[in-house]
Amino acid sequence: MKRRLFLYQTLGALGVSAACSEPEVEPAAALLDEAKLNAASAHIQKWVDEGDLRAASLTVGRGSASVAHGFGEAKDPNTIFLLASITKPMTAIGMMVLADRGELKIEDPVHKFIPEFTEGDRKDITIKHILSHTSGLPDQLSENVELRQRLAPLEEFVKLSIKTPLLFKPGTEVKYQSMGLLLASEVAQRITKKPFRDFLKEVVFAPLGMNHTALGVGDFKIAETAQSQVDKAPALYGGGDNSTWDWNSQYWRDLGAPWGGAHSTGGDLTKLLNYFLDPDDRVLKPATAQSMIVDHNRGLNKPWGIGFAVEPGSFAKGCSDRTFGHSGATGTLFWADPATKLTFVMLTTLPSNVSQRPLIQPVADLVSEAVAVNV
Repeated sequence: MKRRLFLYQTLGALGVSAACSEPEVEPAAALLDEAKLNAASAHIQKWVDEGDLRAASLTVGRGSASVAHGFGEAKDPNTIFLLASITKPMTAIGMMVLADRGELKIEDPVHKFIPEFTEGDRKDITIKHILSHTSGLPDQLSENVELRQRLAPLEEFVKLSIKTPLLFKPGTEVKYQSMGLLLASEVAQRITKKPFRDFLKEVVFAPLGMNHTALGVGDFKIAETAQSQVDKAPALYGGGDNSTWDWNSQYWRDLGAPWGGAHSTGGDLTKLLNYFLDPDDRVLKPATAQSMIVDHNRGLNKPWGIGFAVEPGSFAKGCSDRTFGHSGATGTLFWADPATKLTFVMLTTLPSNVSQRPLIQPVADLVSEAVAVNV
C-alpha cells in the first residue's frame, strides 16, 4: 500500500510551510500521497542542481491546506514571478466583474465600446469571442517585435490591434489570441475610466487578499523578483541580446500587458484557484465564476472557458475532465480540479519552450496522481 499522509504532515519531508494550522485541515480533503509530492520536489531540485533551472516555486493545495516550496534562487516559496499568459484569466475576470455590474454583456459586440472597431467582420466580434479565443484576431501582431524594440506604449498595441487583419470569420474557429485579451482590457478602461491595472487590483486582487500580485510590476522591485532565463526564450519575447525589452527589462515588466504582464506568487494564485473552486460574492456572482470554467466553444475545434483553459487531458495525467487553469510562456502553470479540490501552481524562470515537457509536465503529473482514492 502506498503511504498517504495528511497534506500538512508532508511538510517535514518537503521542507515547506503550511498555509493553515493543523486543526483547520479536514482529513479526508487534505489526504495526499507523500511519496508523489516528494518525487515532484526532487524532480525540480534535480534541474536546479544540474544548473538548468535558476528558480522555481511549487505550491500544492487541497481542501483548506497547502504546502509551498522554493527552489534555487527562490529561497522564499512566496517569491514573485512573471506569469506570462496566466495573466489572461485575470483579465477575463475583470471583464466578468463588469458583466455582473450590468456594464456589459458578453454577447455585446466589441464595437459598442470601441466604435472604431467596425471594419469588415470586426463588427461581428463579441466580448465572448475575445475572451474565448474565437475572435479571429492574431495571437501577436506582425509588428510585435518592432513595437517592443522601440519600447512602444500599450496604446500603440491597441491601435494596431483594432486594425490588424483577422485570421478567420469570428465565431467559426478557435485560435489562441493574445490581442483579443488586449482589446478586452481596452473595453474595460473605456467603461471604468481608469487604468486596467488599477481596476484589477481593486476588484480582483484586493478582495481575494492577493497582496503580492500586480498587473505590471506594481510596487515591487524587479531585482527582488525571479529573473527569467531569457537566453532560452524565443526571439519573439526578447530572447538573445535584447535587454532593453526582454522579459526582465523595466519596459516589459511594467508595460502591464493584459495578456502576459502580471506578477504573482504561488500562494496568491492558490487563493485565486480556490475562489473558483468555491466561489462567493467577493469578486463575482458564484454563477458567473462557475460559467468561466466550462467550455464555451462547443462544436468548434478546441474547448475554452472564459479566460481559462478547460481542455480535458491538457493539464496532468491524474486530472479530471473538469480541470481548469492556464500556462505561461515564462515557464508557469496553474490549475485546479473541482473533482478532487486539488490545486497546483508551478512558477519557474525557464521558458516553457524548453521546460514544459521535461520539467513542468512531469511535476504536474506526479502531483495530480497524489490524491488518495482510499483512506
